[in-house]
Amino acid sequence: MGLSLQKGQGLSLTKKDGSSMAQVRLGLGWDAVEQPRKGFLGGLFGGGATEIDLDASAILYNAGGQALDTVFFNQLTSKDGSIRHTGDNLTGAGDGDDETIMVNLPSVNGAVQHIVFVITSYSQQTFNQIKNAFCRVIDDSAGGSPEVARYTLTDQGPYTAMIMAKLSREGAGWKFTAIGRPANGRTVGDLVAPATAVLAQ
Repeated sequence: MGLSLQKGQGLSLTKKDGSSMAQVRLGLGWDAVEQPRKGFLGGLFGGGATEIDLDASAILYNAGGQALDTVFFNQLTSKDGSIRHTGDNLTGAGDGDDETIMVNLPSVNGAVQHIVFVITSYSQQTFNQIKNAFCRVIDDSAGGSPEVARYTLTDQGPYTAMIMAKLSREGAGWKFTAIGRPANGRTVGDLVAPATAVLAQ
């Protein structure tokens, strides 16, 4: 289990020996809020958890806050090949990561200063229907691929998107920061402007 971060907290991805992590994996997950079972028939047929189809995406920005590229279910690899989305999860069913984004940090284009990770709901399901949304960082360049940081969202609300976290260049390395800012949008394109606002945090 990695370091548990609160909203606004950050963690350097520089190792104790001074080297930087190279290959990291961002795992994003969520659970559906179980609906109450109403009446006899509801007990037989209704209630329980519903399927939640959220989309995890990454937006790449330069130092001036200009979006340079996006990685999402319909564009699984960044233009420079350094970031790869492993595929869309249509239900959110199961434990653990629902969607995963791999980042080869040394290969990220030098013009990229920030990589912002967002979750959107194309079907407009809201975070009132979602619990336990999280974002975690796994160091795939270390033996056993340890989890180094985790941010679990505690907020719920009537919004349809969430700016979860970001990776930012810090000296010769990178820093992970938990954000947890609500937004609204169906696609990653809808989140480019709201995510720009978190770059200075």
